[in-house]
Amino acid sequence: MIDVAEQINAVSRHVGSRVFGPGEARVSTISQTYDADVDDVWDACTSPERLPRWFLPVTGDLKVGGRYQLEGNAGGTVERCDPPKSFFATWEFNGMVSWIEVRVAPESDGGTRLELEHVAHVEDNLWSEYGPGAAGIGWDLAFWGLASYLSSGHPTMSPEEGEAWAMSPEGVGFVKAVAERWRAAHVESGADEEAARAAAQRVTAFYTTPPPAEG
Repeated sequence: MIDVAEQINAVSRHVGSRVFGPGEARVSTISQTYDADVDDVWDACTSPERLPRWFLPVTGDLKVGGRYQLEGNAGGTVERCDPPKSFFATWEFNGMVSWIEVRVAPESDGGTRLELEHVAHVEDNLWSEYGPGAAGIGWDLAFWGLASYLSSGHPTMSPEEGEAWAMSPEGVGFVKAVAERWRAAHVESGADEEAARAAAQRVTAFYTTPPPAEG
């Protein structure tokens, strides 16, 4: 298991914006260097056999123009792909469409840098409510899963185990620490300090509140 503090510090986070499609979009970028070669990291991020070992089961046609669906999460269309360097796809979830671009590049020390950019046209009220942590915390959890998988060669957790871990003291601590890092990135992008802090508190509560019991 990857050390939580070590993992949090290994990740870089950036918040920005740019004109994309119909207007200005919010851009959240997360990146980390892994002790693995480019082909291995690329395969771990694009293979239907390996994705469930650290992220989620995926179905569909993982090629340009193909549709994909992550179990219990987003689906979309692969719009561009340049293996083993990058791919670009829509990210369709809960009635909203955004875009992800994943880039893989070798580092001088032999490791591999993975960078994910999430581009979304987010309504101002939703952005004010939860800030970049709404998507960012989820990506941090995914990067943690990939780090654990690449370092051990073994699957990290099932989705059910992952949900249980997220509610454990260690999981809650991870979410709180990551939310704070996204808050700092939000402020660095020009957001008001108090507004960013309030958004981080709300998104932390969202991620750490157990779902209501059924029945």
